[in-house]
Amino acid sequence: MGTVMSNELPDLPALDDLQELLRFEPEEGRIWLAEERMVLLRSSELQALRKEMIESLGIDRAKGLLIRMGYIAGQRDADTARRLRPDAPMFEMFSVGPQSHMMTGQVKVVPVSMNVDEISKTFHGIFEWQHSFEAEIFLAEYGVSYEPVCWSQTGYASGFTTRFTGRQILFRELGCMGCGEKVCRIEGRPVEEWDDAEELLRYYRPDRIADQLFTLQSQVTALRENLTAEQSFGDLVGCSAKFLKVRELLARAAESKVTVLLLGETGVGKDMFAKALHQGSPRRDKPFIAVNCAAIPADLIEAELFGVEKGAYTGADQSRPGRFERAHGGTLFLDEVGELSPQAQAALLRVLQESELERLGDTRTRKVDVRLVAATNEDLEEAVRQGRFRADLLYRLNVYSVTVPALRERIDDVPELARHFVDKYSSLHGKILRGITDRAMAMLRDYHWPGNIRELGNIIERGIILADNGGEIEASHLFPQAVPGSPEASNETELNQLAEKLLEQGCQLSVLEQVLIDRAMERAGGNISRAAKLLGLTRATLDYRLKKRVSP
Repeated sequence: MGTVMSNELPDLPALDDLQELLRFEPEEGRIWLAEERMVLLRSSELQALRKEMIESLGIDRAKGLLIRMGYIAGQRDADTARRLRPDAPMFEMFSVGPQSHMMTGQVKVVPVSMNVDEISKTFHGIFEWQHSFEAEIFLAEYGVSYEPVCWSQTGYASGFTTRFTGRQILFRELGCMGCGEKVCRIEGRPVEEWDDAEELLRYYRPDRIADQLFTLQSQVTALRENLTAEQSFGDLVGCSAKFLKVRELLARAAESKVTVLLLGETGVGKDMFAKALHQGSPRRDKPFIAVNCAAIPADLIEAELFGVEKGAYTGADQSRPGRFERAHGGTLFLDEVGELSPQAQAALLRVLQESELERLGDTRTRKVDVRLVAATNEDLEEAVRQGRFRADLLYRLNVYSVTVPALRERIDDVPELARHFVDKYSSLHGKILRGITDRAMAMLRDYHWPGNIRELGNIIERGIILADNGGEIEASHLFPQAVPGSPEASNETELNQLAEKLLEQGCQLSVLEQVLIDRAMERAGGNISRAAKLLGLTRATLDYRLKKRVSP
């Protein structure tokens, strides 16, 4: 990237590439700037919000809060700048910050001078701001101010430049429209070069009132956790109405010994609900034994469940207890219970009725105290009608049934579940991530989740593997191919429809190419490099095609 000196300072570059990141989805009620969700607000709304902050917190604290908000936004855009224009000259890459401010309607930025040296990390810049929205709303509410009022914009410039240069750079307003000036004028330099650096820095540090609020929030959270401890189970995550209903049903069953039958599709997390039920019961200090009935061969399931005596069959060289005995005093979870063989069903029914069992090859009965939780994704009543499942066993299991909803029925839980998996798998893969982008989270919410929570966990783990350490999980990390119903899939559909129409009209490829090149050159203002980028070509390739068109 090198060095930029003030006497070399060109005009701001074309912002076509930045504009292409801005996407409107009016039918979905969403606006995107790359992976980040944006919101259009009326200046009157921001004016009212700013007034409320000033009157509630005082002008000094309101100023600090807005500066810090802008600072965070600037840092994010600095990351975008390096991704968007990685091979561009330094000034063009840096211009993403001013141009983002312009494109979002906050202010028009006019560079005056900028000296940057990447090696020494020196920086000094002066910029003019025209049409500042912050100055306009302040003037409308309070009239002319005795000090500059473009607080969030100043914080943005500081945050962007600090992240961009890798050195703490602070901007301040030398003049402001809010003070009666015709334009705002800002200057940025390393923090240590400001005589009143400490005074400037205090606005970038969290206010003590915020610390107090966070402390109170933590105390309230702790109180809520204590108050709801009896209804909180294990690692269950969710806030949707259907999730809370299931949790309440489990809470009511937890204190008793009643047999619970968990119903629901594959992947909804029935095993986690069973484990949570155990942890919320008086048996929490005793064993929790889980058995996947579908994973054990039919001729071995009885031995696995009820144990075996030495010599009961060929290969039984020693006696060993089954899962029921190992779960004594605790909870036994039988997943896919509909896969049990008829013989195993009969033996299970006896255990449920008599609380005793016989090991294979033994005549002695053993008493067991086990709380049974069964689960299935099958319609057991239909299995009874088909003769594959005992009706009397179904009646024993179906004393207290709970249906775990599919993930598509509890979409409101997706963000919290996603964050849970990010924390889990980030530690597993040794990565530190800033989270999930707004765009990626929206795609997670829009997806129909045929594989339920298990699929969500797998997709998040893949995203963590693909994401850069210290970065964010983006939509492309989660869904390498366009998800049906997403804008990417919609664009592909529209392109296919356009291709069909062009073919029907007999449009030749050479004509289509010529039109695309002409339109790209128009949008790029005749700049071949920018037009090539729009077309996904190298400059040399586009230059060759243009020369080929004019050659005889």
